Amino acid sequence: MIVNTPPPPYYAVIFTSVRTEGDEGYAAMADTMEELAATQPGYLGMEHARNNIGVSVSYWSSLEDIKNWKQNADHLAA
Repeated sequence: MIVNTPPPPYYAVIFTSVRTEGDEGYAAMADTMEELAATQPGYLGMEHARNNIGVSVSYWSSLEDIKNWKQNADHLAA
């Protein structure tokens, strides 16, 4: 799904991953992190493309919001 972002300025964070054989809980953790991100101040939405290589782009209102998400304890543990 394409995110309906507000007019700029806003920020994008790009996360890439290389998938391996077996899910080993990756999909469930990715879903949990997306749900958690959606509750964070400044979160605007997320887009994904996944195959052997995964690309996720999350959109944020400010650099401070990104910093806070990066420091979220559950996010760090993931």
